[in-house]
Formats: sequence, structure tokens, C-alpha cells
Amino acid sequence: MIDGGFSRRALLGGLLGTTAGIALAGPAAAAPARHRAPRVLVATNEPWGTYHVRPLLAEAERRGWRLTQLVPDYAGITPGDPVPVATPADAPRADLLVVTGAGDWPADCAARFRHLPLAASALAYQRPVEAPRARELRSRLRLLTSSSAAEGRAFAQYLGTHRRVRVVGSPQTDSLPPRRPEAGLVLVLTSVTHPDATGEAAPGTELLLASAERLAAAGRRILVGLHPREDRSLWERYEISADASVIASARAEAAIGIPGTVFPLVAAVGTPLVGCTDPELAVPDYLLSVCSSTIASADEAVAAVGSARLPDRATLTDAVGPVGGSTARLLSAWSTVARPANRREPVSVGG
Repeated sequence: MIDGGFSRRALLGGLLGTTAGIALAGPAAAAPARHRAPRVLVATNEPWGTYHVRPLLAEAERRGWRLTQLVPDYAGITPGDPVPVATPADAPRADLLVVTGAGDWPADCAARFRHLPLAASALAYQRPVEAPRARELRSRLRLLTSSSAAEGRAFAQYLGTHRRVRVVGSPQTDSLPPRRPEAGLVLVLTSVTHPDATGEAAPGTELLLASAERLAAAGRRILVGLHPREDRSLWERYEISADASVIASARAEAAIGIPGTVFPLVAAVGTPLVGCTDPELAVPDYLLSVCSSTIASADEAVAAVGSARLPDRATLTDAVGPVGGSTARLLSAWSTVARPANRREPVSVGG
């Protein structure tokens, strides 16, 4: 069951770039009074990938929360990364463990911190196929959240459950930029070409590279929005955006790329999308639903970008979720299942 917890006015008014977003007021916007702010551990499917937690930091700091991402070791963390990290061996005491998936690392962390309340929050897309280790988590889950109804359906299937999924929106839509497209500018949204210890790769890079070449030859300016783990050297012939892809998309007439988590967020800015697909690429249908079209050959790129349009409002609402105030809703949801602050149960770090 998908529970929006908000009216279907999500994505009203500002969705197409006329405003930066809409804050949805209501009971979920304020955390319940507590003797002490919650202390939360987060374990992601990409063990060293702090980029999914980073958008939560400002709201956590405003509330006085302590967020710590669990990592296998410190070798994969970039010096100066603002996300607090810890290994399970030296993790601080906590009131809640949040997993963003059911991969090996989150499941291992859940097994180790087995006395902590457990929540699952979709901060990146998951395929709607039950994960091999999802059964290890299901009986312990006190809360499931997603950014949108469409993501919630996929996340529930991924976890192998029919339980309620609370829709809170994506933290990355809390400060959407106003759309000011520059003539001839196309944003290229990369994925990850080579798998590494932090996560897998997505097929389609050769098609995307060839499409970018066709677009450049046709006179389009290319701006590249790099995935945090993408090989930068593949794209250095073009301008690589110094801003996050969602911010950069406000400058583009259209975007083309390998469908991923960022696609609904770019659509929320008001920028139409073209998806590059590959026979080996497997993504949830809702990521494809926000595309004006999908291409399987670079020869199609110029025409597809030239005719790119946004999908209808119902499709956007389903795929994007509520815009504005999403981080506040997410943390408030977590606070409802965190161990009450006045309880002094020991935290187990045993296997």
C-alpha cells in the first residue's frame, strides 16, 4: 500500500519551473517533542556512496540530529566529505538504523545492529524484483518510505512486501532551481560505466557517448552531468557541470541520458528528457515514464532531443512525488520509529 500522507496536489504550480518548489504543511512537517534529538545510523547499497545522505545534512543539523553513515572502512571516503561516517566497530550509540536497500552491506549492518529499530527509505531507485536478502529485513521493518508513489511500488516489490510505504518526496526537490533554458544547450546525464566496490554499473554508456557526438555535430552545446561514480575522463571533451545535475538541468533545453534516480528530479525542474536504453539495462518503468522518448541508436538522438516534451501531469505526480519540504517529512517519519530518547537500552554491536 502506498500512503502519500498528502493531497494529490503534489507538483502543483511550480513543477514546470515557475517556482522553486512547494512546501507542504501539516502534521508530518514537525518532529514530535523529544527529550533528545534522535541519533540515526544509515547503511546504503553503495557502501561508500555518501551522496544520497548529503542532502539530509542541513535539516538534520537544524533539528540537532546526529546522522552517521556506516561504511566498511574509511579508505573509500574522500577527505573533506561532509557526511559523518563510521565503521560498525566504532559507530556511535544510536536510536535508529535506516537502510536504503537490501543489498549485502545494509543487510550485514542490520544483522550487526539487530537491537536497533529498523527503517527502510528509498533514496535511490531499486528494481521491482525481490532482493535476495530482503527477507532478512522484512520482519524488523517499522517504517518504509519513498519519494513518490511510483518509487514506493517498486520499493515494496524490491523488499517483497505489501506493507504501507509512506511517500515523503525527494530531498533533492527541496530547493529546485527556476528553469532558465539556454538556447541549444543539452544536458547529458551519465550513469556509471565501470562497477567498483561501492556499486554496480549501468549499460548504455557507448550509446550515450555516440549520441553526445551526434548532438555536438548538429550544433548543440553539450553540458555533462556526471554521476558521482562515473569515470570523468570519458567526458572531458565536453563541459562538465560544476553543479549537481538537478541544478544544471535548469539551464538545458532538454536532457538525454541513461535513466536513473535523477530523471524524475530533472522532470520536476521542467526539463524534458530522452532516455538511452540498452538491452541489458533494467530500470523501473516509472523512470522511463518521465522520458519524452527512448532511443536505442545514436542516429535517433538529434531528432529525439529536438522534439522532447514533458509527460502529462499525472505521470509526473506519480513519478516525482511531493515537491518541497521532503527532507523534513523524511526525518519526521524516522522520528516516529526511533527508540524513545528516555530509554537507555544498550546498543548491540555483536554479530
